[in-house]
Amino acid sequence: MQTKITRMLNIEHPIIQGGMHYVGFAELAAAVSNAGGLGIITALTQGTPEKLGNEIDKCRALTDKPFGVNLTFLPSLTPPDYPGLVETLINKGVTVVETAGNNPKAWLPILKENNIKVIHKCTSVRHALKAQDIGCDAVSVDGFECGGHPGEDDIPNFILLPRAADELKIPFVSSGGMADGRSLVASLAMGAEGMNMGTRFIATKEAPVHENVKQALLAATELDTRLVMRPLRNTERVLNNTAVERLLEKEASLGKDIKFEDIVAEVAGVYPKVMMDGEVDRGAWSCGMVAGLINDIPSVQELMDRIMNEADSIIAERLAGLQT
Repeated sequence: MQTKITRMLNIEHPIIQGGMHYVGFAELAAAVSNAGGLGIITALTQGTPEKLGNEIDKCRALTDKPFGVNLTFLPSLTPPDYPGLVETLINKGVTVVETAGNNPKAWLPILKENNIKVIHKCTSVRHALKAQDIGCDAVSVDGFECGGHPGEDDIPNFILLPRAADELKIPFVSSGGMADGRSLVASLAMGAEGMNMGTRFIATKEAPVHENVKQALLAATELDTRLVMRPLRNTERVLNNTAVERLLEKEASLGKDIKFEDIVAEVAGVYPKVMMDGEVDRGAWSCGMVAGLINDIPSVQELMDRIMNEADSIIAERLAGLQT
């Protein structure tokens, strides 16, 4: 299947693995790329330019296909070494960067000079248009269903994707609620050139996370995510657990007086404990509503083949069969 996004990124299938904290390691990125999609290494999980360089080298040893790096720009009193991280991915010959968080405008000139394609994650049409205006090559349009940060507009993909198609000139991919061939065909029908999957890729054999995490996703339904940090206007969709319930109780009791310091125990530094050690109740960790569509833990190759076969079947049989 060829779309504007497959041609832009030089990949076989229009499927991108989203950057995920303590999930987007070389093993998963390489598996996705080898299966025909675009794998993504998460830079901030590595933290330093040296570690990022080592992870890129590791990924390149596992695949000869294109892969990218996620670079999330966050406000911080002690920010990561962004100049060093950018220099590293340039020096290592990375060809695609998925940016997220703050506006990446300051970094676009140097990325463009080095022929790096930039895909910016957006949760609204206005942000997608801004990304287009500053020169991003494509955008990932994240609906309200998505795990992680869905923004504050609460617009689901059935509305957001067609709105993006109406307004954008650059290609975009869907993100949030994406799991199978149905997701891909629906995204294409609404104007996207492919789809970005996060949570679904965690529940694969190659995902380098603890088995407890995969089993938690397998057991979850579409009713098992919660929105936290809404009073702080930093909304995050997470899998429900005892720590999340405790966090929500704090939000309810403190109301508008809540500060980040009040919930630091439930949200700060939990990812290594969850993803690496399997302490799934340790704190709040990102999970999309798509958990309700996860019923097995296949290999990445099996998952990708299944998605593409299902998509081809839907297009050639069901949709074609509806024409009179």
